[in-house]
Formats: sequence, C-alpha cells, structure tokens
Amino acid sequence: MTGGEVAGILVAVFWAILVSFLAVVLVRLAQTLKATTKLVADVTEQAVPLLADASATVRSAQTQLDRVDAIASDVQEVTSNASALSTTVASTFGGPLVKVAAFGYGVRRAMGRGRQDAPPAPPASDPRTVIVGRIVPSARRRKQKG
Repeated sequence: MTGGEVAGILVAVFWAILVSFLAVVLVRLAQTLKATTKLVADVTEQAVPLLADASATVRSAQTQLDRVDAIASDVQEVTSNASALSTTVASTFGGPLVKVAAFGYGVRRAMGRGRQDAPPAPPASDPRTVIVGRIVPSARRRKQKG
C-alpha cells in the first residue's frame, strides 16, 4: 500500500467516526425535542384550566371588593349622620343641661348650709385638712411634762 492509500483509509475512518458521532447527537437531539414537545403540550393542557380558575377567582374578588366598597360607603354615611346627630344633641341639650346641673349644685349647697353653721374658713397658713365642709386638725400634739 502506498502512502496515498493509507491516507485515504484514515480519512474514510475519520469520516465514518464523525458521521457516527453526528448520528448519535442527532438521535439525542430528536429525543430531547420530543420530550420538550410533550412537556409543552402537558403544560398547555394544565395551564388552560388554571388560567380559567384564576380568571374566575379574580372575578369573585372583584365582586367582593365591590361589596366591601358599598359597605364602606354606607359606614361613611352612618358615621356622618351620627356626627351630625351628636352635634345637634350637644347644641340642643348641652346648654340647658349645664344650667340645670349648676342650679342643682347651687340648691344642694344652699340646703347644706341651711342645716349646719359652717365655721369660717381657716387662714391659708393653717396646716389643716378640709373634708366635706369640715375642718380636721392635721396632728395632735402631746403636752410634754416639763
């Protein structure tokens, strides 16, 4: 065999190995593409019902939010009505009730003074305690024998 024939055989073997390697790579690529196609089909099959459920959930949440909005506006209206009512009651009955309370206090004081003769008020420097209109000495001193 000549050098050219040996080189030709080497090139032929190299090409055979290369073609075999490429065939294996193409077979594995085809398997990967099949698996990917099946996976995409399964995801699509499961995603459609999930999207439908999500859409229904969003619609339900929107309905609930509309109800909450209506309730909040009703509460706001009730709050403003209660505020107006309390302002009206305070302005209508507040002044007369204060006058009645002051009158009652004055009558009680006048009735209390009529029953007892209250002693005159002690001077400010006197260390005594005042309890319900009576004066109680703060402490008793013992007389020391001496």
